[in-house]
Amino acid sequence: MSAPDAERVVIAGGGIGGLAAAIGLANKGIASIVLERAPAFGEIGAGIQLGPNAFHAFDYLGVGEKARQMAVFIDNLRLMDALSGQEITRIPLGEDFRTRMGNPYAVVHRGELHRVFLDACKAHPLVALRTHAGVTGYEGDADGVAALLEDGERVAGRALIGADGLWSRVRAQMLGDGPPRVSGHTTYRSVIPVEDMPEDLRWNAATLWAGPKCHIVHYPLSGWKMFNLVVTYHNDAPEPVAGKPVTHDEVRKGFEHVSPLARSVIDKGQDWKLWVLCDRDPVMGWTDGLVALLGDAAHPMLQYMAQGACMAMEDAVALAEEMGAGFDDPAAALEAYQNRRRLRTARVQLQSRAVGEHIYHPAGAHAALRNAVMQARGPQEWYDQIAWLYGSTGLEGAVSLETQAGR
Repeated sequence: MSAPDAERVVIAGGGIGGLAAAIGLANKGIASIVLERAPAFGEIGAGIQLGPNAFHAFDYLGVGEKARQMAVFIDNLRLMDALSGQEITRIPLGEDFRTRMGNPYAVVHRGELHRVFLDACKAHPLVALRTHAGVTGYEGDADGVAALLEDGERVAGRALIGADGLWSRVRAQMLGDGPPRVSGHTTYRSVIPVEDMPEDLRWNAATLWAGPKCHIVHYPLSGWKMFNLVVTYHNDAPEPVAGKPVTHDEVRKGFEHVSPLARSVIDKGQDWKLWVLCDRDPVMGWTDGLVALLGDAAHPMLQYMAQGACMAMEDAVALAEEMGAGFDDPAAALEAYQNRRRLRTARVQLQSRAVGEHIYHPAGAHAALRNAVMQARGPQEWYDQIAWLYGSTGLEGAVSLETQAGR
């Protein structure tokens, strides 16, 4: 292994998590090479919600100003009853919320967020970027590790970070735990020009319409040029699908039972694509000597807490902190990073499932109970409920679970 190779970290995957890890390491003086399977760096999808914990990560990683420039800061989180068309509750996101959590709540276009990290990596001399470089596995010993590429090339480094997503090849070799768990929920995504959005739904809010076995989410994007629209139907989909184009009629059939007001936003959608949602059960370990997982490769989660990208960025923060303090012993640093993150991410994985079951999709008495409980909470009670998630920097580690729970 050459001297330059011996001092760099190899990162498999050029998504938000991989690039955030690269810039975090670079800010600690650690070089990296990011290996991306695709012919170009980019992100698939439209909108993404960013809780205050995302902005904690942006600030730590040195991209806070750029992230704020492209974000749309919303006024409320609104929960609507998709059957009655009535509001169940709302969480104000103004000054009191920002003071309590330490940062704002915003929505962004996923591609714009990815570009913030990509530009930061391109500008930093310690980050190298490669495309057409799909990682199939790894090999190594106590002195170093190498990512194995599809063409047989070895890319060597001091450590390897598997940030290669839900279908991670690095995870497959490390844990051998088979394919992801299929949730049976199908998500359809679209964007709507602002002028096409029904006027009485042009709210500056992240809005959730919750209904039996279905839900609808919408919020403004890209400086109020468009609305992001995501609708999900629990249709017992049996196998993973990603980005498949579908007709409007296919989307609409899962929502015939919801109120006309809720359905009106679906009628404005176009160029629909579907994804079948998948996650995995939490695991206690995602390191193998000089190799560690990050983001969806480590802890894929359902979308119901809007935390997938946020958790990946928190991972990048923790990884940079541990590697910066312990680069002379990278295996120990990677284990410390894992230990710092595993219980917090497990909590988000499991609570994302629970939120889908008990808030997004219940029917009958279950839904009536949801409405009663959530209507009874005022803003400060909501802030108490969510402070463990949004008020955290991601650096506290497992010992702070009692604090995170708000006790």
